[in-house]
Amino acid sequence: MVRNSAELEQDFNVWRSSFEERAAEAGISPRTLKLCGGYLQADPRVLEKQSAQAEFTLTICDYLERAVPEARVRKGRARFKAHRDLLNDIATTYKVDVQVIVAIWGIETNYGQTRGDWSVLSALATLAHSGHRSDFFEAELIAALQIIESGDIAPSAMKGSWAGAMGHGQFMPSSFQKYAVDHDGDGRRDIWGTDPTDGLASIANYLAQHGWKVSRPCRIEVALPADFDFALTGRATTRTVGDWTAMGVVAADGAPIPDYGRCSVIVPSGATGPAFMTFENFNVLLTYNRAEAYGIASGYLAERVQGGKRLKRQCPKDLVVLGREGMRELQERLTALGFDTLGADGFSGPNTQSALRAYQTRSKLVPDGFASGEVLDRLRSKTG
Repeated sequence: MVRNSAELEQDFNVWRSSFEERAAEAGISPRTLKLCGGYLQADPRVLEKQSAQAEFTLTICDYLERAVPEARVRKGRARFKAHRDLLNDIATTYKVDVQVIVAIWGIETNYGQTRGDWSVLSALATLAHSGHRSDFFEAELIAALQIIESGDIAPSAMKGSWAGAMGHGQFMPSSFQKYAVDHDGDGRRDIWGTDPTDGLASIANYLAQHGWKVSRPCRIEVALPADFDFALTGRATTRTVGDWTAMGVVAADGAPIPDYGRCSVIVPSGATGPAFMTFENFNVLLTYNRAEAYGIASGYLAERVQGGKRLKRQCPKDLVVLGREGMRELQERLTALGFDTLGADGFSGPNTQSALRAYQTRSKLVPDGFASGEVLDRLRSKTG
């Protein structure tokens, strides 16, 4: 439950005093702390945003409709034409496919249109104090202060998303420090401005540094045979393309699947929704955003910008996806039954999916690892 403003502010002030000590130990000067002090404020709206992340609360089909609407596909094609020379230069320099640069730009900021107007310092301070993954966000807040300390940007101009992501590619501060580049050679790594050059090149450099393989797909929609063993789904299980095709897995459009190395089969909305074969580049995308839905959407938009077709299979209309509170309850009930999810944070990750598959297998259900409302109802009947 999100606390009210007064409770949050009172507790936040205690936390801020101790944080400033830790920031000083990390090398942040008193001058920078004083300069940024007015921006280190609690904002309860940030916690509300974190609790309602679409990547975790929609079916994959609904998420793709929101993240990759036809208007965004058309706009992506237009942006590519408008910036063709720049994008081709960046793609060649960093050895990253041009369409994936365009896709991330489109999903993150609608091609630079919505780069965010939240105070990054305030957002990160709120999440570091009381959000999910608070240690992560405190480290990002330290990085943001270091960026200001080095003179890259003023506190008032450090704007971004409610989660502290900045610029055309929505870089977290630590990613800016490691991967932002000055592609236009003006002496600044400017990912915030209206000129997208440094922002787009920084996206490409990030992907390259994380192992992007040029001219390789990140995922392919596939069709599964009627007798497919869904216990094999999930990124923890990898097989060769030949192994999967021997089991009857085929491309959804009927085209042959080239051998791009070991890969996984995932069903992000369970056995009744679309299925995807994911490759090494998919894991690169998940370093950008850890939600599988994000990785699927990025690859999907990249394909659509190139002229690719829509998904073949859609999700059932009555499919119920759990929100954060429902997911937390499911995790607690699974753990109580002996299927340890290694924490109850309200987000479905590999540990929760593995525990759920074990429960589904024991209960003679389809072991697809999908946390639906139907599964939660069944767990309630088992644990009271």
